[in-house]
Amino acid sequence: MTTARPGEHERRPGERGDLLDPRCPTRQLLDRIGTKWTSMAVKVLAEEAPGELRFAELRRRVPGISQKMLSVTLQSLVRDGLVARRVEPTVPPAVHYRLTDLGLSLERPLSALRVWAETHMPEIDRNNQLADESLPNQGVPS
Repeated sequence: MTTARPGEHERRPGERGDLLDPRCPTRQLLDRIGTKWTSMAVKVLAEEAPGELRFAELRRRVPGISQKMLSVTLQSLVRDGLVARRVEPTVPPAVHYRLTDLGLSLERPLSALRVWAETHMPEIDRNNQLADESLPNQGVPS
């Protein structure tokens, strides 16, 4: 049983937290699933679903990701139960990844976010250009 600190109440399972509180589990989860690498890995794995991809193939399909970053991203996704990892006892071991049902359920909201970004990118680019043009040219990048 957990004990609440003075001024806090104990959360019951399923109770929503306070997203603005850095200790909020929902905020911590959003920090993990809100990265570009997570979004790309989930997209690539969803395209392969219900099949699996080996680590090297997944890395080839996610341009710009380092081996270390892909490894860290996949470890986090596996830990959260969004991705399943299967190791074949070969030499060297063949490691396969696939989205779980929970991971597949994440693809729809991430896809909606990607569509939003693609739709609004021209407007965002214009706003950035206007902001850059309005900065005084001091010769020092800000």
